[in-house]
Amino acid sequence: MDLFIFLGIGLSCLILLSLWNQSYVKGQLPPGPTPFPIVGNILQLNSKNINKSLSMLAQEYGPVFTLYFGMKPTVVLHGYEAVKEALIDQAEEFSGRGSFPVIDKICQGLGVVFSSGERWKQIRRFCLMVLRNLGMGKKTIEDRIQEEALCLVDALKKTNGSPCDPSFLLACVPCNIISSIIFQNRFDYDDKKFHRLIAYIHENARIVSTPWIQLCNVFPVLHYLPGSHNVLFKNTADQQKFILEKIKEHQESLDPNNPRDFIDHFLIRMEKEKHIKQSEFTMENMAITIFDILNAGIETTSTTLRYGLLLLLKHPEISARIQEEIERVIGKNRRPCMQDRSRMPYTDAVVHEIQRFVDLVPTNLPHAVTKDIWFRGYFIPKGTNILTSLTSVLYDEKEFPNPEKFDPSHFLDANGNFKKSDYFMPFSAGKRVCIGEGLARMELFLVLTNILQHFMLKPLVDPKDLDITPSLTVFGTIPPFFEISFIPV
Repeated sequence: MDLFIFLGIGLSCLILLSLWNQSYVKGQLPPGPTPFPIVGNILQLNSKNINKSLSMLAQEYGPVFTLYFGMKPTVVLHGYEAVKEALIDQAEEFSGRGSFPVIDKICQGLGVVFSSGERWKQIRRFCLMVLRNLGMGKKTIEDRIQEEALCLVDALKKTNGSPCDPSFLLACVPCNIISSIIFQNRFDYDDKKFHRLIAYIHENARIVSTPWIQLCNVFPVLHYLPGSHNVLFKNTADQQKFILEKIKEHQESLDPNNPRDFIDHFLIRMEKEKHIKQSEFTMENMAITIFDILNAGIETTSTTLRYGLLLLLKHPEISARIQEEIERVIGKNRRPCMQDRSRMPYTDAVVHEIQRFVDLVPTNLPHAVTKDIWFRGYFIPKGTNILTSLTSVLYDEKEFPNPEKFDPSHFLDANGNFKKSDYFMPFSAGKRVCIGEGLARMELFLVLTNILQHFMLKPLVDPKDLDITPSLTVFGTIPPFFEISFIPV
């Protein structure tokens, strides 16, 4: 009996010590609203407008505060100065990837987006090297985008000016560009596999941006219940099957001395490191890395293009000014090129303003600190999730007066010249900045100028009646459904 009493006292002491330690650490974290037991602060947030909730909390607690999603603390960084100080000035310390349980179940800590530590560093370094070797940021990839943009123009002409949902066609360009880099082939716009691939990517983006998925992230036990997360898991499993089929085809035709695409380069690296037990270059890691590049490279650009067209429908005077600039600089017969951008400040400003206004990933992908750190006088333990509000940067009132208004002058000086801004962070910043930023910028400029060179954009209703309110803004920003008529000029 004495032994049981002794063990009971010892266990009680350990529990009390643990609770005291948690309270001590919590006391050194940034301030924040008092969390409820089990659920934390989620009931105190507007699930349909997280950004508004974060803005109100920042007014009360300052630019650095703590929220509890369930029982886990997340440190929120709000405003340009706090975000810059973390992601740029202390880039290494804030370069970890935070927990995102729904996606973690799919990626298992592999790939280039949701991995961390040495694995992430090796895979990211490899991806950047191979993508550069395959032409990203060079004339070769520009030529591919130009050719694909002309294919898009031809497809839009076939609509004969009839109203259409542009979602699929706008996704074709980034999807075929990414496919040419990864698989060395493009898809015909009528290809059923192509349609299915794009449909999965669009559906997954919508599902991930719902409040239900955020609830599943807070309480992973919900993964075992029915819900849209199961559709997400099924879709991603089918995508993985497609990717593995492509890898198998490449294995059968691989020439180590003549790599054709991303898969070939990865297979060659796998062979070189096959005797290294802890090598990160495995079949599983390749499949998830390709999954990451496909989904990130296609959905972000296609959604921005789709939202961009909606904004131009809403503001026909802006479309008209772009077309005037296109006529003056490019004309009707020559195809647009990247050299034109420096001579088209208004068009360049509109592309930037679309990205700023759309605010595609409002709270960024979750970061985590890679070690125990002190930040602005607060102690943040290693592994703590970091939420960086990109909305608070892109919608900063001092940098972008009247930020709720779509206004290209946000990126123009008094003389009408293009004006850069350090606050322009749609691709995040620091060590975790999007690896496809250069490609995306090129695609957005070339696709939009090609469309406006060949078509007038006609809405189905009066522009004043167009609703540009996003349908979802929880994780990613999803534009509302709309139809458009492309009238040849």
